[in-house]
Amino acid sequence: MKYGLLTYDENRRFFNVGDNIQSLAAKQFLPQVDTFLNRERLGEYQGEQIQLIMNGWFTHNIHNWVPSENIDPIFVSFHMNNTAAPFMLSEKGIAYLKKHEPIGCRDQFTADTLKSKGIDAHFTGCLTLTLDSYKVDDSQRGDDIYIVDPLYSYPRPEKIFYNTKLTIKNILNGSAFQLGKKNKHLKNFISKDVLDVAEFINQEPPSNQFSDEQKFEMAEALLNKYARAKLVITSRIHCALPCLALGTPVIFVNGFDSFVDSCRFDGILELFNRIDVNSKTGEFTANFPLENKINLDTVVKNLEKHHDLANALKEKVTSKLN
Repeated sequence: MKYGLLTYDENRRFFNVGDNIQSLAAKQFLPQVDTFLNRERLGEYQGEQIQLIMNGWFTHNIHNWVPSENIDPIFVSFHMNNTAAPFMLSEKGIAYLKKHEPIGCRDQFTADTLKSKGIDAHFTGCLTLTLDSYKVDDSQRGDDIYIVDPLYSYPRPEKIFYNTKLTIKNILNGSAFQLGKKNKHLKNFISKDVLDVAEFINQEPPSNQFSDEQKFEMAEALLNKYARAKLVITSRIHCALPCLALGTPVIFVNGFDSFVDSCRFDGILELFNRIDVNSKTGEFTANFPLENKINLDTVVKNLEKHHDLANALKEKVTSKLN
Protein backbone atom coordinates (compact mmCIF):
# COMPACT_ATOMS: atom_id res chain seq x y z
CA MET A 1 0.00 0.00 0.00
CA LYS A 2 1.10 3.56 -0.78
CA TYR A 3 0.60 6.34 1.76
CA GLY A 4 -0.21 10.00 1.22
CA LEU A 5 0.09 13.08 3.41
CA LEU A 6 -2.02 16.21 3.18
CA THR A 7 -0.58 19.51 2.02
CA TYR A 8 -2.47 22.77 1.66
CA ASP A 9 -3.15 25.70 -0.65
CA GLU A 10 -1.81 29.05 0.43
CA ASN A 11 -3.59 32.34 0.83
CA ARG A 12 -2.25 35.12 -1.34
CA ARG A 13 -0.30 36.58 1.54
CA PHE A 14 0.17 33.90 4.19
CA PHE A 15 -0.29 30.25 5.08
CA ASN A 16 -1.15 28.48 8.31
CA VAL A 17 1.64 26.36 9.82
CA GLY A 18 -1.07 24.79 11.99
CA ASP A 19 -2.16 22.83 8.91
CA ASN A 20 1.31 21.33 8.64
CA ILE A 21 1.27 20.51 12.35
CA GLN A 22 -1.92 18.53 11.69
CA SER A 23 -0.16 16.67 8.90
CA LEU A 24 2.78 15.89 11.19
CA ALA A 25 0.27 14.31 13.57
CA ALA A 26 -0.81 12.03 10.72
CA LYS A 27 2.72 11.40 9.45
CA GLN A 28 3.88 9.82 12.71
CA PHE A 29 1.54 6.87 12.07
CA LEU A 30 2.58 6.20 8.47
CA PRO A 31 5.19 3.60 7.46
CA GLN A 32 6.37 6.09 4.85
CA VAL A 33 5.10 9.06 2.83
CA ASP A 34 4.92 8.21 -0.85
CA THR A 35 3.33 11.44 -2.05
CA PHE A 36 1.82 14.70 -0.92
CA LEU A 37 -1.87 15.20 -1.69
CA ASN A 38 -3.31 18.71 -1.72
CA ARG A 39 -6.39 18.93 0.48
CA GLU A 40 -8.18 21.13 -2.05
CA ARG A 41 -7.52 18.82 -5.01
CA LEU A 42 -8.31 15.36 -3.69
CA GLY A 43 -10.94 14.88 -6.38
CA GLU A 44 -8.28 15.24 -9.08
CA TYR A 45 -6.00 12.45 -7.86
CA GLN A 46 -5.50 9.77 -10.53
CA GLY A 47 -2.51 7.82 -9.23
CA GLU A 48 -2.39 4.31 -7.86
CA GLN A 49 -4.43 3.36 -4.79
CA ILE A 50 -3.23 5.30 -1.78
CA GLN A 51 -4.19 5.49 1.88
CA LEU A 52 -4.74 8.93 3.39
CA ILE A 53 -5.54 10.08 6.93
CA MET A 54 -8.32 12.65 6.54
CA ASN A 55 -7.85 14.95 9.52
CA GLY A 56 -8.40 18.69 9.79
CA TRP A 57 -10.53 21.32 8.06
CA PHE A 58 -12.42 20.29 4.90
CA THR A 59 -12.55 22.08 2.60
CA HIS A 60 -12.09 25.49 1.01
CA ASN A 61 -12.54 24.16 -2.53
CA ILE A 62 -16.08 22.90 -2.05
CA HIS A 63 -16.50 22.32 -5.79
CA ASN A 64 -13.75 19.67 -5.81
CA TRP A 65 -15.37 17.47 -3.19
CA VAL A 66 -15.56 14.38 -3.13
CA PRO A 67 -12.09 12.76 -3.12
CA SER A 68 -10.97 10.37 -5.84
CA GLU A 69 -11.95 6.70 -5.64
CA ASN A 70 -8.20 5.96 -5.75
CA ILE A 71 -7.89 7.40 -2.24
CA ASP A 72 -8.59 5.04 0.66
CA PRO A 73 -9.53 7.52 3.42
CA ILE A 74 -9.15 7.15 7.18
CA PHE A 75 -11.64 9.60 8.67
CA VAL A 76 -10.49 10.82 12.06
CA SER A 77 -10.47 14.37 13.45
CA PHE A 78 -12.51 15.48 10.44
CA HIS A 79 -13.89 19.03 10.54
CA MET A 80 -16.55 20.33 8.19
CA ASN A 81 -17.12 24.02 8.76
CA ASN A 82 -20.60 25.46 8.75
CA THR A 83 -19.74 27.52 5.65
CA ALA A 84 -18.78 24.42 3.65
CA ALA A 85 -21.37 21.94 4.95
CA PRO A 86 -24.31 23.01 2.72
CA PHE A 87 -22.19 22.34 -0.38
CA MET A 88 -20.24 19.28 0.80
CA LEU A 89 -23.36 17.50 2.02
CA SER A 90 -24.89 17.17 -1.40
CA GLU A 91 -26.43 13.85 -2.36
CA LYS A 92 -23.04 12.83 -3.74
CA GLY A 93 -21.21 14.07 -0.65
CA ILE A 94 -23.51 12.24 1.76
CA ALA A 95 -23.16 9.01 -0.24
CA TYR A 96 -19.37 9.32 -0.12
CA LEU A 97 -19.25 9.80 3.65
CA LYS A 98 -21.74 6.99 4.25
CA LYS A 99 -19.54 4.71 2.17
CA HIS A 100 -16.62 5.40 4.52
CA GLU A 101 -18.45 5.68 7.83
CA PRO A 102 -18.02 5.78 10.75
CA ILE A 103 -16.58 9.30 10.45
CA GLY A 104 -14.42 10.42 13.35
CA CYS A 105 -14.95 14.16 13.85
CA ARG A 106 -12.61 16.71 15.38
CA ASP A 107 -15.48 18.61 17.02
CA GLN A 108 -18.99 17.87 18.18
CA PHE A 109 -20.48 20.35 15.70
CA THR A 110 -19.20 18.29 12.76
CA ALA A 111 -20.41 15.05 14.31
CA ASP A 112 -23.88 16.47 14.89
CA THR A 113 -24.01 17.95 11.37
CA LEU A 114 -23.14 14.62 9.76
CA LYS A 115 -25.50 12.65 12.01
CA SER A 116 -28.34 14.95 10.98
CA LYS A 117 -27.82 13.62 7.44
CA GLY A 118 -27.93 9.99 8.53
CA ILE A 119 -24.15 9.53 8.53
CA ASP A 120 -22.57 7.47 11.31
CA ALA A 121 -20.30 10.05 12.96
CA HIS A 122 -18.78 10.58 16.39
CA PHE A 123 -16.51 13.02 18.21
CA THR A 124 -12.84 11.96 18.32
CA GLY A 125 -11.03 15.18 19.13
CA CYS A 126 -8.00 16.37 17.17
CA LEU A 127 -5.17 14.15 15.99
CA THR A 128 -2.67 16.74 17.26
CA LEU A 129 -3.50 15.41 20.74
CA THR A 130 -1.30 12.43 19.80
CA LEU A 131 1.85 14.52 19.26
CA ASP A 132 3.43 13.29 22.48
CA SER A 133 6.06 11.73 20.19
CA TYR A 134 7.66 15.21 20.33
CA LYS A 135 7.56 15.35 24.12
CA VAL A 136 10.84 15.86 25.98
CA ASP A 137 11.85 15.21 29.56
CA ASP A 138 10.91 18.03 31.93
CA SER A 139 14.61 18.52 32.65
CA GLN A 140 14.83 20.05 29.16
CA ARG A 141 12.09 22.57 29.89
CA GLY A 142 13.38 26.14 30.16
CA ASP A 143 11.92 29.47 31.22
CA ASP A 144 10.66 30.51 27.80
CA ILE A 145 7.13 31.88 27.53
CA TYR A 146 5.54 31.94 24.09
CA ILE A 147 2.52 34.02 23.14
CA VAL A 148 1.23 32.53 19.90
CA ASP A 149 -1.22 34.50 17.73
CA PRO A 150 -3.29 35.80 20.65
CA LEU A 151 -6.74 37.11 19.73
CA TYR A 152 -5.86 36.73 16.06
CA SER A 153 -9.51 37.15 15.04
CA TYR A 154 -9.24 40.80 16.09
CA PRO A 155 -8.44 43.43 13.44
CA ARG A 156 -4.79 43.16 12.39
CA PRO A 157 -2.84 44.92 9.63
CA GLU A 158 -2.34 41.89 7.37
CA LYS A 159 -6.11 41.36 7.29
CA ILE A 160 -7.25 44.99 7.26
CA PHE A 161 -4.92 45.97 4.42
CA TYR A 162 -5.04 42.66 2.52
CA ASN A 163 -6.02 44.39 -0.72
CA THR A 164 -7.50 47.71 -1.82
CA LYS A 165 -11.08 46.47 -1.72
CA LEU A 166 -10.77 45.18 1.83
CA THR A 167 -8.88 48.28 2.96
CA ILE A 168 -11.75 50.50 1.84
CA LYS A 169 -14.31 48.15 3.37
CA ASN A 170 -12.47 48.05 6.72
CA ILE A 171 -12.14 51.82 6.82
CA LEU A 172 -15.85 52.24 6.14
CA ASN A 173 -16.94 49.67 8.74
CA GLY A 174 -14.52 51.00 11.35
CA SER A 175 -12.33 47.91 11.68
CA ALA A 176 -9.25 49.84 10.51
CA PHE A 177 -9.54 52.05 13.59
CA GLN A 178 -9.47 49.10 16.00
CA LEU A 179 -5.92 47.91 15.35
CA GLY A 180 -4.92 48.72 18.91
CA LYS A 181 -7.71 46.68 20.47
CA LYS A 182 -5.78 43.42 20.69
CA ASN A 183 -2.89 44.87 22.69
CA LYS A 184 -5.30 46.78 24.91
CA HIS A 185 -7.26 43.63 25.74
CA LEU A 186 -4.15 41.51 26.27
CA LYS A 187 -2.92 43.98 28.89
CA ASN A 188 -6.11 43.32 30.85
CA PHE A 189 -5.04 39.79 31.75
CA ILE A 190 -1.31 39.52 30.96
CA SER A 191 1.11 41.50 33.09
CA LYS A 192 3.70 43.84 31.61
CA ASP A 193 6.59 41.69 32.80
CA VAL A 194 5.24 38.70 30.88
CA LEU A 195 4.50 40.77 27.76
CA ASP A 196 8.05 42.15 27.91
CA VAL A 197 9.89 38.82 28.20
CA ALA A 198 7.62 36.53 26.16
CA GLU A 199 8.43 35.63 22.57
CA PHE A 200 5.53 36.38 20.24
CA ILE A 201 5.08 33.75 17.54
CA ASN A 202 3.10 34.05 14.32
CA GLN A 203 1.82 30.74 12.91
CA GLU A 204 0.86 32.46 9.64
CA PRO A 205 4.11 33.25 7.78
CA PRO A 206 4.23 34.89 4.36
CA SER A 207 3.04 32.72 1.48
CA ASN A 208 4.74 31.69 -1.76
CA GLN A 209 8.19 31.61 -0.19
CA PHE A 210 8.55 28.07 1.15
CA SER A 211 8.40 24.54 -0.21
CA ASP A 212 6.22 21.89 1.43
CA GLU A 213 9.35 20.38 2.96
CA GLN A 214 10.31 23.73 4.48
CA LYS A 215 6.80 24.19 5.88
CA PHE A 216 7.04 20.83 7.62
CA GLU A 217 10.44 21.84 8.99
CA MET A 218 8.82 25.02 10.38
CA ALA A 219 6.07 22.97 11.99
CA GLU A 220 8.58 20.62 13.61
CA ALA A 221 10.66 23.54 14.85
CA LEU A 222 7.57 25.02 16.52
CA LEU A 223 6.69 21.71 18.19
CA ASN A 224 10.24 21.43 19.50
CA LYS A 225 10.01 24.96 20.93
CA TYR A 226 6.63 24.37 22.54
CA ALA A 227 7.86 21.09 24.03
CA ARG A 228 10.50 22.98 26.03
CA ALA A 229 8.42 26.00 27.07
CA LYS A 230 7.58 27.09 30.58
CA LEU A 231 4.21 28.42 29.41
CA VAL A 232 2.34 28.95 26.16
CA ILE A 233 -0.51 31.46 25.76
CA THR A 234 -2.38 31.16 22.49
CA SER A 235 -5.59 31.51 20.50
CA ARG A 236 -4.50 28.82 18.02
CA ILE A 237 -6.00 25.40 18.66
CA HIS A 238 -3.15 23.86 16.68
CA CYS A 239 -0.76 25.31 19.17
CA ALA A 240 -2.85 24.65 22.28
CA LEU A 241 -3.81 21.04 21.46
CA PRO A 242 -0.22 19.96 20.71
CA CYS A 243 0.87 21.61 23.96
CA LEU A 244 -1.49 19.29 25.83
CA ALA A 245 0.20 16.32 24.16
CA LEU A 246 3.63 17.76 24.92
CA GLY A 247 2.82 18.30 28.60
CA THR A 248 3.49 22.02 28.21
CA PRO A 249 1.38 24.32 30.40
CA VAL A 250 -0.95 26.17 28.04
CA ILE A 251 -3.65 28.82 28.39
CA PHE A 252 -6.12 29.15 25.53
CA VAL A 253 -7.37 32.69 24.94
CA ASN A 254 -10.86 32.60 23.44
CA GLY A 255 -11.93 35.90 21.96
CA PHE A 256 -13.89 34.52 19.01
CA ASP A 257 -17.40 35.78 18.43
CA SER A 258 -18.33 34.41 15.00
CA PHE A 259 -19.93 31.01 14.51
CA VAL A 260 -17.47 30.22 11.69
CA ASP A 261 -14.78 30.19 14.38
CA SER A 262 -16.68 28.95 17.40
CA CYS A 263 -18.21 25.90 15.67
CA ARG A 264 -14.68 24.49 15.40
CA PHE A 265 -14.33 24.41 19.17
CA ASP A 266 -17.39 22.41 20.19
CA GLY A 267 -16.06 19.69 22.50
CA ILE A 268 -12.49 21.03 22.38
CA LEU A 269 -12.59 24.12 24.62
CA GLU A 270 -13.32 21.94 27.65
CA LEU A 271 -9.80 20.50 27.40
CA PHE A 272 -8.03 23.79 28.20
CA ASN A 273 -7.22 26.19 30.95
CA ARG A 274 -8.97 29.06 29.27
CA ILE A 275 -9.48 32.80 29.33
CA ASP A 276 -12.69 33.94 27.62
CA VAL A 277 -12.58 37.54 26.41
CA ASN A 278 -15.50 39.74 25.51
CA SER A 279 -14.29 41.08 22.16
CA LYS A 280 -16.30 44.26 22.54
CA THR A 281 -15.45 45.29 26.10
CA GLY A 282 -12.25 43.40 26.85
CA GLU A 283 -13.76 41.96 30.00
CA PHE A 284 -12.58 38.43 30.67
CA THR A 285 -13.19 35.36 32.79
CA ALA A 286 -10.87 32.44 33.54
CA ASN A 287 -11.86 28.84 34.20
CA PHE A 288 -8.79 28.36 36.41
CA PRO A 289 -7.55 30.22 39.52
CA LEU A 290 -6.08 33.52 38.36
CA GLU A 291 -5.20 36.38 40.66
CA ASN A 292 -5.46 39.61 38.69
CA LYS A 293 -3.20 38.86 35.68
CA ILE A 294 -0.92 36.17 34.28
CA ASN A 295 2.51 37.03 35.65
CA LEU A 296 5.96 35.45 35.80
CA ASP A 297 4.96 33.48 38.90
CA THR A 298 1.72 32.12 37.45
CA VAL A 299 1.67 28.32 37.50
CA VAL A 300 -0.99 26.41 35.59
CA LYS A 301 -1.43 22.68 35.31
CA ASN A 302 -3.12 21.28 32.24
CA LEU A 303 -6.47 19.64 32.91
CA GLU A 304 -5.26 16.28 31.52
CA LYS A 305 -8.68 15.58 30.03
CA HIS A 306 -7.25 14.73 26.62
CA HIS A 307 -5.66 11.35 27.30
CA ASP A 308 -8.68 9.17 26.58
CA LEU A 309 -9.23 10.97 23.27
CA ALA A 310 -5.55 10.68 22.33
CA ASN A 311 -5.38 6.98 23.16
CA ALA A 312 -8.56 6.22 21.21
CA LEU A 313 -7.21 8.14 18.20
CA LYS A 314 -3.94 6.23 18.25
CA GLU A 315 -5.79 2.94 18.39
CA LYS A 316 -8.20 3.82 15.59
CA VAL A 317 -5.58 5.14 13.16
CA THR A 318 -3.24 2.22 13.81
CA SER A 319 -6.00 -0.32 13.29
CA LYS A 320 -7.11 1.24 9.99
CA LEU A 321 -3.72 1.48 8.34
CA ASN A 322 -2.95 -1.35 5.91
